[in-house]
Amino acid sequence: MSIRPATETDHDALERLWQQFQKELAGPEFLAETWEDAWRDLSAHVREGLAFVSESDGEATGFVFATVPRELPRLCHVTDLYVVPAERRSGLARALMRTVLEAVDSRGVDHVGLDVRLDNAPALAFYKRLGFVPWEYFLTAAVQAALERSAGEDTRPSAGSLHVQTDDEAAVERALSQFLPRIGGSAHTEVFPAQNGWVAIVDELCDRDRSAQRRVGTELSDRLGVPVVAFAVEEDAVVRFLLFDTGRMVDEYLSVPTYYGELNKADELSLAANPTLVARLTGADPARVRAVARVASAPAELPPPRELVAQIAAVMGLEARIER
Repeated sequence: MSIRPATETDHDALERLWQQFQKELAGPEFLAETWEDAWRDLSAHVREGLAFVSESDGEATGFVFATVPRELPRLCHVTDLYVVPAERRSGLARALMRTVLEAVDSRGVDHVGLDVRLDNAPALAFYKRLGFVPWEYFLTAAVQAALERSAGEDTRPSAGSLHVQTDDEAAVERALSQFLPRIGGSAHTEVFPAQNGWVAIVDELCDRDRSAQRRVGTELSDRLGVPVVAFAVEEDAVVRFLLFDTGRMVDEYLSVPTYYGELNKADELSLAANPTLVARLTGADPARVRAVARVASAPAELPPPRELVAQIAAVMGLEARIER
């Protein structure tokens, strides 16, 4: 394996690797870039002497491209780093990075930065091992969604309820009295007598703070050693439920997975209901869970959220108390 400066005669080999790189990333279409557009920038990095290619038996196996922006002369920006799958875990990525860092070190550059996708766990781990730390986030949103949310209207309130699989109402009240003050003030908490083996809770803090509802669900499940279900209608538009078991959140459902912004396909799928888990923890019929707890690309494609959460709760043998 060898690493050498890239030249413009490497165009075809670099294009082949770059196309593999883009295929692996498989990002959203609005971030897609053509090779022709990419090469205009990459060839400039070649001319700067900040592009390197690795070879094995005469075959290109990886590349790194970087630049020192004119307006930021102390910063090296690594724009692209790629190693073919067969050469990974061999130290090649580290060697490519070291090569470009040695090149800029001699130019008085004292910092290096780069962009990495949040869902690219191997790359994140690699860069963290080299000492990289987060400095800023690149955020995206659909224009229409951002327009709607920037119209100046206040966010519509959310409401929810928690359901603890126990007949011991007093134990639930004791746990809440000990835990709720530690996470914030609540104007109102109501614990309802057990129905069908479940104690229901309505809490003002959990309504306005979704993270508080998660923490309460986790704590109750852990302290009492029983399953907990949390329902919510958020912004009067979407339905969410969370399942907790022995102190862990084991499933999460959101009726419109992309309501709060675009997701990669894996994260979108993870917000669909898991009928097997729902059945195991609540005794629901998996087929009915699958039929009722459906997902869509927009709220209008589903029943009104309060109607939908009532249907989902009924499948679980529960009554979602979100009349407020």
